Amino acid sequence: MELFPSNSKINFMKIRVAALVVFTALAVAAVGALATKGFNYALDFTGGTVVEVEFQKPMDVEGVRARLSAAGYDSPVVQTFGSGTDIVIRLQPPEVEGEAEGPVEATPSEQTGTAILQAAQTPDNPGRVIRSDFVGPQIGSELALNGVYAAIFVAIGFLAYIAIRFEYKFAIAAVTATLGDILLVCGWFALNQHEFDLTVLAGILSVMGFSINDKIVVFDRVRENFRLLSKLEPREVLNRSVNQTLSRTIITSFVAFLTILALYLYGGQSLKGMAESQMIGIVIGTLSSILVACPLLLLLGVTKQDLMPRARDDLEAELARRP
Repeated sequence: MELFPSNSKINFMKIRVAALVVFTALAVAAVGALATKGFNYALDFTGGTVVEVEFQKPMDVEGVRARLSAAGYDSPVVQTFGSGTDIVIRLQPPEVEGEAEGPVEATPSEQTGTAILQAAQTPDNPGRVIRSDFVGPQIGSELALNGVYAAIFVAIGFLAYIAIRFEYKFAIAAVTATLGDILLVCGWFALNQHEFDLTVLAGILSVMGFSINDKIVVFDRVRENFRLLSKLEPREVLNRSVNQTLSRTIITSFVAFLTILALYLYGGQSLKGMAESQMIGIVIGTLSSILVACPLLLLLGVTKQDLMPRARDDLEAELARRP
């Protein structure tokens, strides 16, 4: 099945400068969002208690926040999700003064879902607890650190794999485009302040795998065409390679997007963050594979000789031996 003929002649390289400018501008905007807003870290990273409550009627968020503060809960974060009857409440973990070791984590007995619901509801608008979770602050810090280690490990692994399989210019182009994809996904979460938890981090790591795989497929065709179409200019070789893999790239991405969309719609609230990161990542990764990866190669000055380093070295050695 082909959406586009393999011999199509869409001139992607003609818009390479515009594509790189837009990609760079979006990356700068993502960095700005991360620097100014940061992530809305979930309970997994901050520690504390999160309770999701469903009320019979729409509830005033400010009223819930005031009642929780009056009940002794410090700095409660109260937000609606879904409809006005659904409220999510986040509380920082309580601390008590230890006799010898300073502040230590208190038992969350007063931060149970039932206790928080009693403080938040009103007689004329009772509610029920949908979900109640507690994570200690030390565990949250460890999870955050492990998440950073996982991201670094994946990035280094991809860089090493592509550097071994391809020439270094291909590795630089693929990893740069992929890290740009991840930066845009992170910028999306910083901009709209959707909750950033471990499932979102898992989604971002999976986006890295999807994006790098997409670019390796295109680069495989580039390598083939450089060997088969030796008389063509690099720009034309790259253009043909993108056109020949265009159907595969779009069909694969579309099927993957439909799968994640089903997870987003029917997987429940706990999986929405992961599905959202994967959907945004699939769209961005597909566009960067078509419009960014090969222009980066052209910018790095890739040629046919870059793919035949051994043959070139052997030729130079043979010429040196001749009288």
